[in-house]
Amino acid sequence: MRLLRRTTVRQQPPRNDEEKKRAKLIRKATVQDVKQIQKLVNYYAKREKMLPRSLNELYENIRDFFIYAEGRKVYGCCALHVDWEDLSEIKSLAVARSKSGKGIGKKLVAKCLKEAGSLKVKKVFALTYIPEFFGQFGFHIIDRKELPHKIWSECIKCMYFPGCKEIAMMREI
Repeated sequence: MRLLRRTTVRQQPPRNDEEKKRAKLIRKATVQDVKQIQKLVNYYAKREKMLPRSLNELYENIRDFFIYAEGRKVYGCCALHVDWEDLSEIKSLAVARSKSGKGIGKKLVAKCLKEAGSLKVKKVFALTYIPEFFGQFGFHIIDRKELPHKIWSECIKCMYFPGCKEIAMMREI
């Protein structure tokens, strides 16, 4: 009887441009990505650039998230959260500092807007400190009073409420 040796298959680094392209991609997040998403989001939350997210909140909302990954490492995330029949929010947009300025945030937002269209959502809003960024996608500044459902469902629980300095922006799909 011949015994077979058990061997470990190691993942080889990409050999050509096509393999490199496949290793870097935007995709729907999985539960295995949650801890990296939290680390990324909370890095900016500690600097008061966005709200912190708990692991529980991220697991509960994982279906909302797209990520930018290179191999197994998450370098960017963005969520599209459906708030109501005709209204969704883009939230938790974060890109690792080492990858900033490479268009990853734009690609993530574009992916969320595309999904909003496929869900037949009529309007998408964002609360942001960087209105110029969202302006590139056709978002315009609105009065927070146009978002009553949002304010009473999530904002009221926020540590910055009611003195939040984020700017409300909206766009139609």
